[in-house]
This record gives sequence, C-alpha cells and structure tokens, in this order.
Amino acid sequence: MTVLFSELLVPGWAQGPDAMIGVTAFADSTTKLPCHRAEPETFFAESQAEISYAKALCGECPMRAACLEGALSRAEPCGIWGGELFEDGKIIQRKRRPGRPMKSAEREDVLAS
Repeated sequence: MTVLFSELLVPGWAQGPDAMIGVTAFADSTTKLPCHRAEPETFFAESQAEISYAKALCGECPMRAACLEGALSRAEPCGIWGGELFEDGKIIQRKRRPGRPMKSAEREDVLAS
C-alpha cells in the first residue's frame, strides 16, 4: 500500500470540529519534509532495520506531531506515521514476525537478552 504524504489529513486545521484538510494546504513544495524525500514504501516496511530508518526520518520532521495526531484520528491501519509504528489503528512497539508465536520460556530468554 502506498500513501502519499500530500494525502495526509490533519484534524483541527480547517473550520469546524470535524474538519480535516490535506497537508498540502500548509506545506508547499519549499517545505523539506523527510517523507517527501524518501520512497513512500519506506514508511510501510516489514524489516526492523527499515522501520527504524523510517522512524529516524520522522525524528527530524517539523510536521511530526501533526502527522501523529492525524494518524491517530484516522486510526491508520499500518505504517510509520509521526515517528510511530501503527497496526490496526494503534501504536505498537514492533512488528510481530510471521510464524508461530514463541513458547513462554523462549520469549523470556529473548526479552532478557
């Protein structure tokens, strides 16, 4: 899934309690947003290294707080938004690897290291 940052809707920037407008209304072509310079797929990556890279890009963004607020209000189904990883509309710490979950003892060993 590819989403352009220009399609991002941010709550509270237009008139009315439920009004939403696109970021392009207040961030023009001179605004140097990290998501405009990176490949869009970067923000929907699967590997932990790519997820960390996308989060690092968000760290320098002047729109980070507005992006995160918008993603929370829309309950984004997936991706990196405002420096946070989303899954099913909620912020998660890390993506679960595919496959069967670890047994309790194995998981405790992994978490301890």
